[in-house]
Amino acid sequence: MRRGELYRVHQPPGDPRKHRVFVILSRQWVIETRFSTLICAPVFSKGQGLSTQVGVGIDEGMKHESWILCDGLTSILRTELAHYVGSLSPTKLSEVDRAVAIALDLRF
Repeated sequence: MRRGELYRVHQPPGDPRKHRVFVILSRQWVIETRFSTLICAPVFSKGQGLSTQVGVGIDEGMKHESWILCDGLTSILRTELAHYVGSLSPTKLSEVDRAVAIALDLRF
C-alpha cells in the first residue's frame, strides 16, 4: 500500500453509494505502521473544476473521467482499502498535494 494509490471501498461510511473509490493521502510512514485508519480523499464521477478538485481517469486506473475531491478528506479503515484500482503519477500526486493545501488553507 502506497500514498497516491486508489482503492474501491464497499459501502463507505456516510456515503449513499454502494462503492466509492478513494485515494490514500496519509504520509508513507503512517501507511507502513499499524495505524488502523488512513487519510483518504473520495473520487466522484462529477466535479466542478474547483481548485480543490483534481481530474483522474483511465491513466490512473479509473473506468472514466472522475474527480478527486480534496475538500472531502476522511479517515478510512485500512481493512476497507482492499480493492486496488490504480495509482497516481508523481505529477498527479503533486496536483493533489496543491489541492489539499488549498482546501485546508495552508500557507508555506
